[in-house]
Amino acid sequence: MSTDPYAALGLSKTASQDEIKKAYRKIAKECHPDLKPGDAAAEARFKAAAAAYDLLKDPETRARFDRGEIDASGQEKPQQQYYRSYSEAAGNPYRRAQAQGEYEDMSDIFAEFMRRQGGAGRTHEYRAPGQDRRYAMQISFLDAVFGATKPITLPNGDRLEVSIPVGVTDGQTIRLRGKGDPGIGGGPAGDALVTISVAPHPVFRREGDDIHLTLPITLDEAVLGGKVATPTIDGPVAVTIPPGTSTGKTLRLKGKGVRQRGGTGRGDQLVEITIVMPDRIDDGLRDFMESWRKSHSYNPRKGMPT
Repeated sequence: MSTDPYAALGLSKTASQDEIKKAYRKIAKECHPDLKPGDAAAEARFKAAAAAYDLLKDPETRARFDRGEIDASGQEKPQQQYYRSYSEAAGNPYRRAQAQGEYEDMSDIFAEFMRRQGGAGRTHEYRAPGQDRRYAMQISFLDAVFGATKPITLPNGDRLEVSIPVGVTDGQTIRLRGKGDPGIGGGPAGDALVTISVAPHPVFRREGDDIHLTLPITLDEAVLGGKVATPTIDGPVAVTIPPGTSTGKTLRLKGKGVRQRGGTGRGDQLVEITIVMPDRIDDGLRDFMESWRKSHSYNPRKGMPT
């Protein structure tokens, strides 16, 4: 990814955490490969934004990057001055020897150090963990709610099965241990970091563990009440509409939300009512309402400033 994750999101270093989240979501909606198939530039921008968001969404990780302790891929930055610092330490025999002209440069010092540690010519293999790899995956709303197993294809053609946990949230990153780049000198492999993007649902929306739904009802259902088939994430259920229900009234369906993490309980589904008038007002309805208004007039805006 770019060495500047802020630039990948179109932000400055002074951006707030909320601005970082909004910038990532905006790019994800504009450039996700599922929305722009075959557009290499859009895909590259989306992947860069996903990697940048993965780094900056955690304030602690972001602070470490800002201090220069880790790079844009989240890897620790090497200590560049180790041997120099060691040679300059008080009482270092190699530093004294250099001052006395016994060694011409640092490589001579290092060779002497290795000789004293166990004989000239001994080498120690450098070991380091492999780089992490970052990927982006969009899943459906219901797969995020119930969990799923989804395949992802790596750049080398290999396929991984990604286990989507129940209740995963938009922007959450799943870590696949040891599925990144191989380690160096026998070091451990890096990880695969998969950032999840949850596609919107046509009728449901989620807030925490609760599911929200706007339910349209007819004028007669609002006046007379009745049972109305209502979608839930588990399938349709019959919801009782009380007589005289107004637009904006919210009904709560207990236990019809998302399963809570670390427990067996579930959130609720909140059903907000909206009254929808018929496409055409016929003469019968008009005559009835005119007659009804003459004898039952009321003012729902009473007390409001005019």
